[in-house]
Amino acid sequence: QVRLVESGGGLVQAGGSLRLSCAAHGLVFSINSMGWYRQAPGKQRELVATVTSSGTTKYAQFVKGRFTISRDHDKSTVDLQMNSLNVDDTAVYYCNAEGWDEYWGRGTQVTVSS
Repeated sequence: QVRLVESGGGLVQAGGSLRLSCAAHGLVFSINSMGWYRQAPGKQRELVATVTSSGTTKYAQFVKGRFTISRDHDKSTVDLQMNSLNVDDTAVYYCNAEGWDEYWGRGTQVTVSS
């Protein structure tokens, strides 16, 4: 089993920045890919960014160079630096890990005010 604990959400004005962090606990050696998804009210959960064990990253189109995902293998953490936030980025952000199974964190709220 893998447990994911997120931190770093909050309220920010449009144009501002936030950094999300996710720490994995448990069978971390079984993890290949880690990443972030988000779900806005009334919408489906969507991919934001992922990074594999080899360092391959994948970003959603709407990121447009504003977000950067990074991973620390020694600490079993994955961070998401979000810059130039806009109101459309308001959502609950979920940490995800895939390996022997797929795991989700509880989510952290990001609210961007205009």
